[in-house]
Amino acid sequence: METPDSYQTIKNNAEIEIKIKASKFIGRVFSCQAADEAVSILENIRKKYYDATHHCFAYRVGMGKEIIFRYSDDGEPSGTAGKPIYDRLEGQNLTNLILIVTRYYGGTKLGTGGLTHAYSDTARLVLEEAGILEKFITEQIPMILQFTDYSAVERAIVQLGGKIVESDFSDIVKLTVQIRLSLVEKLNNSLIDLTSGRIKIG
Repeated sequence: METPDSYQTIKNNAEIEIKIKASKFIGRVFSCQAADEAVSILENIRKKYYDATHHCFAYRVGMGKEIIFRYSDDGEPSGTAGKPIYDRLEGQNLTNLILIVTRYYGGTKLGTGGLTHAYSDTARLVLEEAGILEKFITEQIPMILQFTDYSAVERAIVQLGGKIVESDFSDIVKLTVQIRLSLVEKLNNSLIDLTSGRIKIG
């Protein structure tokens, strides 16, 4: 199976707040690229909102078989907070993010069912606020070509969704092209055919 070269994550960091029976639930979601970054974001929230009753969270980072995840109920009854938050992330196949739900207890117990709904709903609402985005893993390929081949090469790059990120027109044309990982081989073969092997790639 091919390594995936795209993943779903959030468009923006976001924050929302809901009240349920006098308890305040504040959902916050942040982009992060690694587990230690997720932990650092969590620690900052804990310090900043030290007076909150709970900071329940879930994070997922990485891709495919390399996904690292963790979730915590942070003192709420087992299974009522961290797992419902995590299920929202996993359900939408989101990665490279941490979602934290901070609770200020309002004096009325919600029961395990009520808590599970509260944490799950807060997670859903903050993800809606953040928006979902598909991101692609790309590779940059250097290439050298002749002036006469440039317009045909440029057209082929654009057709495959690639883009020229650097260009140098001196006695020859030097380009750096960015393209999705899964299309690298297809582009290379196409450009070699197009230029009858005159192009130098890599």
